[in-house]
This record gives sequence, structure tokens and C-alpha cells, in this order.
Amino acid sequence: MMNLLQLELCAASVEALPLAKTYGFTRIELCQNLEQGGLTPSAGLILQALELGIETHVLIRPRAGGFHYSQEEIEVIKKEIQHCAQLGVHGVVVGVLQANFELDKVQLLALQELAPNLDWTFHRAFDESVDWKRSLDILIELGFKRVLTSGFASHVDLGMPILSQMCSYGQGRIEIMAGGGVNAGNIAKLAQIEHLSAVHFSATQKELLDEDSAFSETILKVNETRLRRILEAM
Repeated sequence: MMNLLQLELCAASVEALPLAKTYGFTRIELCQNLEQGGLTPSAGLILQALELGIETHVLIRPRAGGFHYSQEEIEVIKKEIQHCAQLGVHGVVVGVLQANFELDKVQLLALQELAPNLDWTFHRAFDESVDWKRSLDILIELGFKRVLTSGFASHVDLGMPILSQMCSYGQGRIEIMAGGGVNAGNIAKLAQIEHLSAVHFSATQKELLDEDSAFSETILKVNETRLRRILEAM
């Protein structure tokens, strides 16, 4: 029997926002620069999402790369969280690790104290941590609402067995949200994982922007046909 899954769209462009609303997504994770794994979105994009009445959770990630940050970068993260809280977002999505790849409990607690009333999601930095049970225990202790994970793997197809174990271990204490390679071919399998709370996907494909411009770029852009196929596959 399939779960009644929450659906979270990883929305990284203005085009993704009306699609999230049209197709009835539970919420969005708002970001930009998916080509680099997603970075903190602009203030204007955040306001655009809020004005459309979408439940908006903002990715707080100041740069590409790993998730062990300098103190200067932590200060930027703090300012972004405070700004998001002032704008009225529903939640923030963060991930901070120590140099040894353990979750940075001290820094996470300091961040939470800035906006304790927001929904807190820990993103796929979780999959870089050392031990998933220990990491889940820390997030539960800190009161995080959910964790985004591909099951300690590079892709949900590889991580399904661990995702199932995570759902059993965290049941009732933290929401487990599957993300990382979710597509029309695997979403029905994910939906069969007992106690899985949500799935997260972007439904993007590579697109060349402004081919005739000297500043032309290939980006990952939401594709409505791909999005619809994923939803229909459920």
C-alpha cells in the first residue's frame, strides 16, 4: 500500500513557482543555481513565492561545495536566516558539518536560536555525515522537523534500503523526505516505503539560455512535461 506522500518541489526559478501552485505541491524548497547543487535564492524570488501564497522553505547555502563553513560564512548564514524570518517564510533548509563530517550541533543550535518558530529542515549534507543513526539522533534532539536524504547514497535508487531503515528508526520523531534522483521511474517505489513522509524533486532538464548572447549559459530548468510524468507515475 502506498503512503499519502507530501510533495516538495525544489523550485529554482520564477517558472517553477506557478507550476508548484498549479499542481498542488505541499510546499517548495526555494533556491537558485541548481547547477551547483542549489544556493540561497534572491530576496526578490523569495517575495515572489510568498506573494503567490506558496508554502516556502528557503535553502540557506552561501556557496557551492561541502558543508563545513568558516566563521565568516556562518555569519552570512545567520544573516540570511534572520532575513528570511523577517520576510515571513515558513521554514529554512540548512546543513552544517564539522571538519570530521559529524553534524555541527553547536552551530546548528546557534542558528535555530535566531528563528525558533520556523520549520527547520536539514538538507542532503546529512548524506555526507558519518553515521546516519547518530545524525538523526542529533536532529531529533535539536527539534528539526524533517531531513532530506537519498538514504546515505548518491541517488535514491541506491539508497532505498537505508531510507526504509531511517523511516523505521525515526518514526514519529522526525519526518524523512526522500530526494536526490527522484523521477517517474522510481517515485512509485519510494511511495511504498512505510512511514516515508515526503518526496522532493526538481523535474528539471538542461536548457541552453540565450544561445545568441555572449553570456549564454546551460542551466537546469523546470520542465512541465517531466513534472507531470513524475506526478502521474505515483
